[in-house]
Amino acid sequence: MVKRKQLNKADQRFYEANREHKSSLFCLSFREKKDLLELYNAINESAYQNPDELIVYTLEDAVYIGIKNDISFLIGEMLNLYEHQSSRNPNMPMRGLLYLARSYESYIEQNGLNIYGSKQLKFPLPQYYVFNGTREEPDRQELRLTDAFPKVDGKEACLECKAILLNINYGHNAELLEKCKRLKDYAVFIHYIRRNQAKNMNLTEAVDEAIDRCIAENVLKELLVKCRGEVRNMVLSTFNRELYEKDLKAEGRAESIKLYKKLLGAGRQDEWERAMQDEEFLEKLWQEFAEEEQSYDTNRESDEKF
Repeated sequence: MVKRKQLNKADQRFYEANREHKSSLFCLSFREKKDLLELYNAINESAYQNPDELIVYTLEDAVYIGIKNDISFLIGEMLNLYEHQSSRNPNMPMRGLLYLARSYESYIEQNGLNIYGSKQLKFPLPQYYVFNGTREEPDRQELRLTDAFPKVDGKEACLECKAILLNINYGHNAELLEKCKRLKDYAVFIHYIRRNQAKNMNLTEAVDEAIDRCIAENVLKELLVKCRGEVRNMVLSTFNRELYEKDLKAEGRAESIKLYKKLLGAGRQDEWERAMQDEEFLEKLWQEFAEEEQSYDTNRESDEKF
């Protein structure tokens, strides 16, 4: 647990502006049914040919931060939820459960199903894939909702939700990327941006150069030519958000270390373990040391005057 940084007005405007984006670049890249079908076939090793066989659901999302629409579609007897996350999050199974529940609500309503009757109804089989773009993660991982539940002797959870994480950072899951050109193009585009940043380009220059290069190399060309401004704004917003959140986490770690050192110096290190289990007690410690720092600053200013 770390102390939460208070957002100033500029930070708050940043988050409010970012949350207004209706879709991520990943969703934009796969908004056409033909591209979704190609991705589906690549993942499931199937050979569907008719994009019209897809029924696409896009739900307004209040659970995910920074992403308003994710890709959910029905084909055959499966309900598929595809999401992109820039970094791994262990709470994805819970978010997937909430999202899939809403998808089933929509499915039940649109098909006029009566779930209160005596007849056994059949529902599409749910599949939840999260496309992750972090270099450090393995090609494939499985996260389970039950890992988040307490272990109770003689009891087991009445539900489960499994999130399959696929690393699509360039250089990972090469076989999958070769089967789906759209997914490979997406990975290459992001790779070019990150490589430009490694060359000390600022973010705007890195994005503009990557767009120009991809168009020249026929990588996401149609999308980049048609929606250049929209793509540019999405990428800038996403990358800026990533940087902001990294800074926030770094500051949180630094603040936690600072608090621990203060407790250690005061001979109160036993209180640290309690603080890690008791959020209310942790907040009291933060308040105590904040008041001490404020008092110290006030006294120092007073001494400097004399």
